Amino acid sequence: MRELSKFDDGLSAYFTAVTFLHVAFKSNRNPLTDEMLDILSTLCLQSNDARRCLRARHSSVLSLRQAAKLMKVVAKNSRSTVQLIEIELSKAYLYRALRCKDSDSDSIYCLANVYLAVLHYITGQCLKAIDHCTVVTRSHDHSQCSSHVVQGELMPKIDDDIDSVLGLAVFYQHVRTAALNQQQQTQHVSVFSAELFARYLHIRCQSVVKCRQFTQMSSADEVQQYKKCFSESSQMFVTDVIVFDSVRRAKYSANSAKPASSRERTKSVTSGQLETSELVELLQKSAVEYLTIFRQLEAREFGSVFTIVTTDFKALYAYKRGEYERCLQLSTQNVHTLIGDTINLPLVSTYSEFIQLMDDDLVFLTGLTLLVNPSCREDQFHVELPQLILSLYLMTQCHIKLHHPVTSLAQTLDYIEVARDKLDYNFTLNPLVLKLTEHKILRYISVTPEGSEAELT
Repeated sequence: MRELSKFDDGLSAYFTAVTFLHVAFKSNRNPLTDEMLDILSTLCLQSNDARRCLRARHSSVLSLRQAAKLMKVVAKNSRSTVQLIEIELSKAYLYRALRCKDSDSDSIYCLANVYLAVLHYITGQCLKAIDHCTVVTRSHDHSQCSSHVVQGELMPKIDDDIDSVLGLAVFYQHVRTAALNQQQQTQHVSVFSAELFARYLHIRCQSVVKCRQFTQMSSADEVQQYKKCFSESSQMFVTDVIVFDSVRRAKYSANSAKPASSRERTKSVTSGQLETSELVELLQKSAVEYLTIFRQLEAREFGSVFTIVTTDFKALYAYKRGEYERCLQLSTQNVHTLIGDTINLPLVSTYSEFIQLMDDDLVFLTGLTLLVNPSCREDQFHVELPQLILSLYLMTQCHIKLHHPVTSLAQTLDYIEVARDKLDYNFTLNPLVLKLTEHKILRYISVTPEGSEAELT
């Protein structure tokens, strides 16, 4: 991180993108490791304290603090792709806190589960949020939980009710201080007791789940248990009182049905592992955003020397997502811009980090080069593709995926011939990808009735 601060903005964006893609590639095959988790949080928080990350791996308190740092950043910012990544990283640190040997303390155990419930709730995973709330409410001893409270400033927006509660709590403190002619109290009022908040969130999640018709749950029973817990609580905050009043005024229908798999799901959430599929998608999306920034800065600096398009990675990602119309639009614009240039720059890498954005055929083709010459991945000339050739390939694939008439591909064959005359044959993949693209067009023409008639004519 110290060296990264010395880079220009373009290289910094590129480094961030490659790091995100590297972790996505590793995590797509295996669980997210502690090392990869610390790398991502270091990059997101712009921190250079590696020793703190290493200590946090063995301490539930330090892992909880690392999650709190990420949550605080998320709470203060809008929901960009990076903020969504930080939410997933917060979950991972909370799960890691639960895995630590010293997590047996009820205060850490309950607090980590409450925050996990909040994060799963705001990301639409209400059933998981319910399970984490259930873990807290089933805990037999909450005597130590008063030492750790749910901090409102760490929580991303849950709903308007909680925002109102936090605002009223601050207003209450201000009025109380002014009325009693006292100095501002040092105690922070924007906090909740862990058990009461878990029961409130449980009720909220049940109402959402019932509206979505996933299952039927007894909200009324949960409200009764919440009221009983509130009346027996030995310590509470003004926020707990306001939340309780809002629940008391609301109406909930009684239903004795319970989700059949609740017990099994509760066991699964305590195993302490983050499902990485969502994180991998977010890392890939954010990497493409950073690569686009890199291209824009690259075009600003070198655009007068050779032609650079800035949407090649956007087109590649659109194709991966199945957004073929969008990919075709971007790739066609890129081909029209690049076809007249005589320089085959800039380039797109086919290293493992980037190839996860490409389709199977390009993966197979690069794999064949590796089979022929295992050491070829060590040489830049064997792993790079010019923007023009990649754009021609994507344009062709989109025409075929969208079942466009063969006449729309005739112009692409002409473009391929123009590109072939400009090829730098020092780059191994250039003629191979062009030949593959041409083969796809000719095969599509041969199997399309419209193309067969044209051949007969």
